[in-house]
Amino acid sequence: MFLFVGLGNPTPNSENNRHNIGFKIIDAINSKFKLSKQKPKFKGLLTTGNINEKKVYAIKPLTFMNNSGICIRELIEYFKIQAENIIVFHDDLDIDFGKIKTKFGGSSAGHNGIESIDKFIGKDYSRVRIGIGKPNDKIAVSDYVLKDFDDDEKQQLETLKNNITENLAILIDKKLDLFSSTVNNK
Repeated sequence: MFLFVGLGNPTPNSENNRHNIGFKIIDAINSKFKLSKQKPKFKGLLTTGNINEKKVYAIKPLTFMNNSGICIRELIEYFKIQAENIIVFHDDLDIDFGKIKTKFGGSSAGHNGIESIDKFIGKDYSRVRIGIGKPNDKIAVSDYVLKDFDDDEKQQLETLKNNITENLAILIDKKLDLFSSTVNNK
């Protein structure tokens, strides 16, 4: 069994924020693979189905970014999902917009959603870090991540979502480097 987690904030005015890119990826996975209708469970919106003959769950925590670990822990304890079969999609300021990097374990690099997950389940899970770039002007980082995507970014985001979902089988096979290079070179 695999669990895909998309990080974000559940308020309507957050829907198109850079910080909600993880939610956008989960929506794309749900759509592409025709996972079940989203149901409120485990303090999140949960879907389920099969991808490449593997049982998958996908969730968007409703606990807000800084408390994402609460939702994840409840779900994995209930379904007995191993941490190494968890893949978290989240925004990353240190990566150029539209690029991704993957990693297993490691530091949260100050990302509050990742810090929360680490606190509740440890660090032995995979992450797909999705670049949102850094602010060009003197806008505070907290304001930048909560700002909506502009029109050019929205177009690039559509391409990125397609590239991620088209290559999800590589990620499920835990070939993180191959997944990154394939998605980034499309």
